[in-house]
Amino acid sequence: MSKVTKRKHVMNEALWDDYELPKDNQSIVRVLKSRGNNLHEVVTPSGEEYLVSMPTKFRKNIWVKRGDFILVEPITEGDKVKAEIVKIMNKDSIKYYKENKLWPEEFDDDKKLIKNQSGEEDDLFVNTNHKNVIVCDDSDSDSSDSDSCDDSDNSK
Repeated sequence: MSKVTKRKHVMNEALWDDYELPKDNQSIVRVLKSRGNNLHEVVTPSGEEYLVSMPTKFRKNIWVKRGDFILVEPITEGDKVKAEIVKIMNKDSIKYYKENKLWPEEFDDDKKLIKNQSGEEDDLFVNTNHKNVIVCDDSDSDSSDSDSCDDSDNSK
């Protein structure tokens, strides 16, 4: 099998090609952060945090980011890494789980979608590296105080 064909099959498998309900030992978790070496820190609906590993077949083909929801299966080896990624969930799979009443209620508020200017729903990522921008209106030259300046970000 060529590299491209393998990547296509892996992508279809990982990104929810078939809608199947989770098995008894599988659970839905949210990714908190990447720890390197194909390890990701996750949180369960009950608030427990632990590490999960990405299987070899997904490496260099699939990427997960902070806030993504994944389906994991527990593993017995090791003390720190407690599970392995089975599926990466997208909007359609989350909707399917909610329709079947399998979605954890604790995760309902975590994935807030905000409509952007074009009307499409996107995940909101706030870049905290930018400084606050102050906009001043120079058209009113009578007032020398800072009443004409508007701080565009008051959430310091």
